[in-house]
Amino acid sequence: MALNPKQQHLANQVTNGFKFPLYMLKSLPMGWIAGLRVRELNENKCTTSVPFKYLTKNPFKSTYFAVQSMAAELSTATPCLLAITGKKPSVAFIIVDLKATFTKKATGRVYFTCEDGAKAFAAVEKCIETGESAEATFKTIGKMKDGTVVSEFEFTWSFKQRKS
Repeated sequence: MALNPKQQHLANQVTNGFKFPLYMLKSLPMGWIAGLRVRELNENKCTTSVPFKYLTKNPFKSTYFAVQSMAAELSTATPCLLAITGKKPSVAFIIVDLKATFTKKATGRVYFTCEDGAKAFAAVEKCIETGESAEATFKTIGKMKDGTVVSEFEFTWSFKQRKS
């Protein structure tokens, strides 16, 4: 499946190391303060990262769980945003469930990778075809640079057509 021009433009914007932080500063200041970044985005995969620094650590010398949650959510929300971009009728999405497991201390930059992007496109198509809401669950895994898994998240997103 190829991205439409609007979707490709969005993918280029969110992976831009200059433009995306400016967007974060304006629209999601806590994400900007934490240093969230989108590293990769296509129709199947999204990778985000969050640094380990003074503003993101907890008293136990690891990345605070809420900061990890922000980066994990971004890795599942961005494919959803990509899937609804340029669609008619317009589709909205919202989190309806979250599960998380923390396995190791995050003592370095954490990269969250979600490889369930196709689920977002399928849910949006189903929503548009049927006019009913659709749900999809996305798994994202947080790893440090050395490959150590520090956390795993599952976000369930609900998609619904907006009223005209």
